[in-house]
Amino acid sequence: MSEEILVNVTPRETRVAVVENGMLQELHIERGWRRGVVGNIYKGKVQRVMPGMQAAFVDVGLERAAFLHANDIVRPAPVGDDGEGGEEMAIGPVATAPIMDLLRDGQDIVVQVVKDPIGSKGARLTTQISIPSRYLVLLPQSRVIGVSARIEDEGERLRLKTLVGRLAESHGGYGYIVRTNAEGQPEEALAEDIAYLSRVWNIVERRGRESPPCTITYEDLSLPLRAVRDLIRKDVEKVRVDSRETYERLQAFVAKYMPVLAERIEHYTGDRPIFDLYGVEDEIGRALDKEVPLKSGGYLVIDQTEAMTTIDVNTGSFLGQRNLEETVYRTNLEAAQAVARQLRLRNLGGIIIIDFIDMDDAEHKRQVLRTLEKSLSRDHAKTTVYDFSPLGLVEMTRKRTVESLERQLSEQCPECGGRGTIKTAETVTYEIFREITRAVRQFEAARLLVIASPKVVARITDEESPAVAELEEFLGKSIRFQADDQYLQEQFDVVLL
Repeated sequence: MSEEILVNVTPRETRVAVVENGMLQELHIERGWRRGVVGNIYKGKVQRVMPGMQAAFVDVGLERAAFLHANDIVRPAPVGDDGEGGEEMAIGPVATAPIMDLLRDGQDIVVQVVKDPIGSKGARLTTQISIPSRYLVLLPQSRVIGVSARIEDEGERLRLKTLVGRLAESHGGYGYIVRTNAEGQPEEALAEDIAYLSRVWNIVERRGRESPPCTITYEDLSLPLRAVRDLIRKDVEKVRVDSRETYERLQAFVAKYMPVLAERIEHYTGDRPIFDLYGVEDEIGRALDKEVPLKSGGYLVIDQTEAMTTIDVNTGSFLGQRNLEETVYRTNLEAAQAVARQLRLRNLGGIIIIDFIDMDDAEHKRQVLRTLEKSLSRDHAKTTVYDFSPLGLVEMTRKRTVESLERQLSEQCPECGGRGTIKTAETVTYEIFREITRAVRQFEAARLLVIASPKVVARITDEESPAVAELEEFLGKSIRFQADDQYLQEQFDVVLL
């Protein structure tokens, strides 16, 4: 598998695309006026402790107060915890103590953002600080050495755990998670990472003591540098950057922290925009559509709601060659791969329900699930997939830390208010008639003026003219209609004259 990372930089926006075998798989966006805050560390002030929710609101200087749950407040980890787990592993509390025993109103507290503000919700916080580097994640409040579950070779896991444990002892004895990128790395590279993380933590600690409340004490790297730190794997052939300034910053960064990657960073100077190389712009546009066509002729329908995301699989025009069960099986296999790609590309998270086409064969179900899990294995976000439910649905979760691609690039439709549909002109017409009747009964007026959208007024004066005449006779009032291009289809005003 060949993989490239494309970095597109404009004055107010930076975009990073991950392309595998010529197909866009991930898109990360950072805008100068609205950078993400995940990973940032703040000295905050507790605004309000809420015992009923076992949580507190903390002012960290963002637009909205951030949310800190009792489960995310560090207490000593249980003795004997070996720290084995995934790359994103966090050492949680032994038991949830009452929030009133942990925090008080007005208290200063050092916290880290684990989720950006999403929708109407503020940022999610933790006091379990973690600082990532190229190969390791520092856990300064822990003494545990963990190894990414994606490193499967037991001999390599033991080597890394032993090596990092020994190096950590000479730098404060802090805990670390060994990241997937550390596989096969020599002692010197890991020692450099540990020394770097120790320096960073010393600065964060000092700022935490000296800084006033509601200020930032550590800010994560900018998007291009994070992309090089977190996204480069063995099969990444090139990182192409279309900005000379950003290219030079990346070169300086890799020269200091990961010199072996220097030759993979390339300044793109081609005439075509860098995102046109693999049709990335077109793919971004298609990622905002509800329907996703499959090569077989089937398609997915993706609906993102506040509570969950639902994905419906349909055969469409795919007829197959053998029988119905085989047609359904082939469509579901293709859909499983497409679903995994769309989750990464659209950055969909939380609860996800997949409605595959019904299959009777238990082995076919197992193969579809196996294909889905295999396709998700390259996803940087943590995913959990459950077996088919009695209703034939597959439930899964995907860790969400930032807004989905749709919510980053789109806003709610002003006409439908996010429903996805608007009332018909006929429906609005009868609403107007009811409002006219209501207004005449409440207020005295000789005549009425109705202002509405051109489409609604055209319908009233054409198809509904007999009904208007009846209404005027019934009310004993004259009614005039005026079209206004500024009115949306559902908007209207009844003016008493």
